[in-house]
Amino acid sequence: MKPLEGIKILDLSRVLACPFASMILAELGAKVIKVEQPGAGDETRSYEPMVTKGDESVSAYYMAFNRSKESITVNLRSSQGQEIVRKLAGEVDVLVENFPVGTLKKFGLDDVTLKTLYPNLIYVSCTGFGMDGPYAHRKGYDTVFQAMGGIMSLTGEKGGGPVKPGLPIADLSTGLWVAIGILSSLIGREKTKQGVHLDFSMFDGQVGLLSLAAARYFTLGEVPARMGTEHPGRIPSAAFVCSDGRWVQITGADQHWAPLCRLLGLEAWAEDASLAKNSDRLAKREEVMQGLAQAIKLLDRDELCRRCDAVGVPAGPILQVDEVLHNEHVKARGMVSHFQHPLIGEFPFLKLPFKFKGFDALTSTSPPLLGEHTQLVLERELSMDSQDIEKLRQDKVI
Repeated sequence: MKPLEGIKILDLSRVLACPFASMILAELGAKVIKVEQPGAGDETRSYEPMVTKGDESVSAYYMAFNRSKESITVNLRSSQGQEIVRKLAGEVDVLVENFPVGTLKKFGLDDVTLKTLYPNLIYVSCTGFGMDGPYAHRKGYDTVFQAMGGIMSLTGEKGGGPVKPGLPIADLSTGLWVAIGILSSLIGREKTKQGVHLDFSMFDGQVGLLSLAAARYFTLGEVPARMGTEHPGRIPSAAFVCSDGRWVQITGADQHWAPLCRLLGLEAWAEDASLAKNSDRLAKREEVMQGLAQAIKLLDRDELCRRCDAVGVPAGPILQVDEVLHNEHVKARGMVSHFQHPLIGEFPFLKLPFKFKGFDALTSTSPPLLGEHTQLVLERELSMDSQDIEKLRQDKVI
């Protein structure tokens, strides 16, 4: 069996953050029923880039976050559609939604209504700024939360402006936070024998990631400046350009300092007691970083990495996406796999980074076509017959 086998999740969420969370749980064995709008579905079904084969076109964006789920279409603006979702909520362990605050209350699908009907339900609300507070009704996207949550102020080169990370870090980390919240709620329910409402704010999630920056502020009153790849409290920890124009990241502690200096030909520094401790090197940051940069620029990237590996100095090449996906270790760990999509055929994807011993191997199924499982789910979960389902189709409820 898989870790979450037997758990059912009703997923009313769209776009990235919560679909990422529910996909993780689906591939861990939960049955995830994704509710989408008839005709259009999750808006990311139309997001670039599109994978085209013949007359068929499918969004790679949608496929990246919706594997291993079932898709049903339900018109939430219809009273009949609302009743279908209400009934489905009674058949699942978890309901996940990321609508603006107050939206689902209009439909009678809010946490208070559903928890009254189903006390054991775990109801997850993921919003931009949470269910209360002065920003509760503000709108936001990933980059807005990055900006307001502090990470953008920390990212960028010395003396330069703020830079967003290359990935939608607020969305992705929210997905991880939400998955953790759901797993915690499931374990907690085993003890309390009752459900819970989880109010998760994407803004809170970004503030929660400040960690070390917050610790430095609480301790030193320091507002961290942008430092590029350098670490505010450790030397060496930075990216350096090599003779071939490629880059390497070196991050070491005191025990790595002398071996690093020797492999770079900086014998005097290796023996210099005034540089042996990190605090001493921090006091001479500019001089030390300049010296390291000059020595490293004499070596090509792969040779430098080989030398570092040979003496146990932590270092790694800064790989581009194509290099990562074709990396020998990534291949050996089986991180890249393929699913068979009914419209476009075989397509690659990144597997979850878990290797369990004691559970069945994790498997993935193709992202669902829009409404692919509507009839199956209504028959299986609500015991509806084909005539009733056809009537709902004619009435544009599903």
